[in-house]
Amino acid sequence: MTAPLSVVALSAQLHLNSESHASAGKTDGECGRESMLSHHRATHKSHIRVAVSSALQATKVSPLIEKVSDHKDFKKLLRTRTNVLVLYTKSGAHLKLLSDVAQAVKGQGTIAWLNCGDSEGRKLCKKVKVDPSSKTNGVEVLHYKDGTFHTEYNRPATFKSMVAFLKDPAGAPLWEENSEAKDVVHIESEKVRCGVCKRMQPIFQQAATETKGKYVLAGMNVHPAEFDGLKQEFSVKGYPTFCYFEKGKFLHHYENYGATSKDITDWLKNPQPPQPKTPEVPWSESGSVVFHLTDESFDTFLEEHPSALVMFYAPWCGHCKKMKPEYDEAAEILNRDPGVLAAVDATIHKSIGERFKISGFPTVKYFEKGEEKYTLPQLRSKDKIIEWLQNPQAPPPPEKSWDEMPSSVSHLGAEDFREFLKKKKHALVMFYAPWCPHCKNAVPHFTTAAELFKEDRKIAYAAVDCTKGQNHELCKQEGVEGYPTFNYYNYGKFSEKYNGERGEAGFTGFMRNLRGRDQEKVGKRKEEL
Repeated sequence: MTAPLSVVALSAQLHLNSESHASAGKTDGECGRESMLSHHRATHKSHIRVAVSSALQATKVSPLIEKVSDHKDFKKLLRTRTNVLVLYTKSGAHLKLLSDVAQAVKGQGTIAWLNCGDSEGRKLCKKVKVDPSSKTNGVEVLHYKDGTFHTEYNRPATFKSMVAFLKDPAGAPLWEENSEAKDVVHIESEKVRCGVCKRMQPIFQQAATETKGKYVLAGMNVHPAEFDGLKQEFSVKGYPTFCYFEKGKFLHHYENYGATSKDITDWLKNPQPPQPKTPEVPWSESGSVVFHLTDESFDTFLEEHPSALVMFYAPWCGHCKKMKPEYDEAAEILNRDPGVLAAVDATIHKSIGERFKISGFPTVKYFEKGEEKYTLPQLRSKDKIIEWLQNPQAPPPPEKSWDEMPSSVSHLGAEDFREFLKKKKHALVMFYAPWCPHCKNAVPHFTTAAELFKEDRKIAYAAVDCTKGQNHELCKQEGVEGYPTFNYYNYGKFSEKYNGERGEAGFTGFMRNLRGRDQEKVGKRKEEL
């Protein structure tokens, strides 16, 4: 009796199983990987040229593909567009694949075609020192970034690979481009940035190879909103989530996120549901020397202890869990002199949390003779807690929020968002949360880009703090599912999501592309007149 085909699905990846998957082979999907084997790249070069050559059709060039034959026009194209993929051939035919790619990356990248077979094109190819006839099937595909040559395109000649490359030329290749992932079934989806997913990819790949023919291991990115129903149906609440299916029926999750490939293959031989987790012992019942306060005991305790540090926490909070052992150790050393350490579970003792306006966890406050004196966000480690309590000082002033700092970024809210954008031809909007580390990394680059275009009244770089007031509802309406999210608007109308690089070059290049197109349109109108 043969073992039933089974699926463990990786979700930033999730997949359904049936026996047909074993014979259906792989489908396109997107989930990047940091590196690729050099021999894999070399193999793909020849594949690209074969695919590109065979895809040429004797029809007129798509209007989205820039046909270039003059050196001045070529230089202007590279000067005004920051992200250009150029096809060099000796055929006057149209490349259907690149027409589709051009449509998908409109506003983010440009596809150009240089026919080295006609008289004008031949001169230009010679001038730029490109000879497609020296390549297999007479095809060369080169990428130019910020006006200069960047790299030869050597990834697969597929729609998804080319689109992914143009949206992030310096980014990692798609997961399915990796030859070692050939035994993972890739379901069509978009790329997602998930560190744990990337870490587990090679493990998942190895398990897929080791169990090939017995089980199906598949991957799918279910982060986009269109998969919300799927996520709800199979309880996908974070990434990665592994789902196990037999004969098309979902049975249970696999929850070993530190698994090796052997762990996965062994589990598949006898798939069992996750064991019930042992309830976590409340901190107040763990034998901690920290004083645990309640709504009823809080004021009395502070009257009896003139110098007290109080940590407001939530049991589910990851940062709180990390801080607890540090806080416990500090309490053991200090032991009343020069002060005491106490804690309040603000999810249970809510009146105390509300009284002191606790809005995030952990929050550490210092009380002197029963009165609140300081909030101390910098105290997270044992050493810092001990050092500070031995010599209590006012904390350094809090960092200014982004919208309080002078910059050329326009900070918008629900009340002025639409009215502001209606007046701007090109607006790139960053939806963010102040606590988000990826947002913090993007802020200086986004701010610099805004500064470069501050004199152009038709262009705006704007930002919305989704944690403020009614902005949360606004962000939801604008399709924000994670932070940061970048949307491009044309006179107030949403046009597309920006998925390019989050550095200064990416933000400025995107806007230069748009402005370059505006200038070309003006030039064409003048020529018509």
